[in-house]
Amino acid sequence: NGLDGGEITVYKFRSMRARDNGPIVAQATKDDPRITPFGAFLRKTSLDELPQFFNVLQGRMSIVGPRPTVPAQVARYTDEQRGRLRARPGVTGLAQVRGRATLPWSERIAIDLEYIDNWSLILDLKILFKTIPVVLMAKGAK
Repeated sequence: NGLDGGEITVYKFRSMRARDNGPIVAQATKDDPRITPFGAFLRKTSLDELPQFFNVLQGRMSIVGPRPTVPAQVARYTDEQRGRLRARPGVTGLAQVRGRATLPWSERIAIDLEYIDNWSLILDLKILFKTIPVVLMAKGAK
């Protein structure tokens, strides 16, 4: 979901085997058997995220902000967690530089709300600079 809960198509390189027209059963885990060998490389290097810059150019995403999420997860948000939808989703964000996928989902949402409540250009710049070593060292990547 994007800004104000509107649905957006988030572009990514495929890193997992295609599913059988069923619902998405779960978010991928580190050793998920659905991840292809090349997909594991894309995920570890975060190259699977590069197509999201098309979303940024279209104005649907920002470079920095809470990561986009799927409607099934948004449907389970509490009223407080829905505050996460006040910001345009980003390619990177505060939760990504604080631990990415190593953090429990509820903690990532809390960090995203902290980001939204304390947003500033300086905070965005700090997140951008912290993103570089996180990506280069594959910290918290699946």
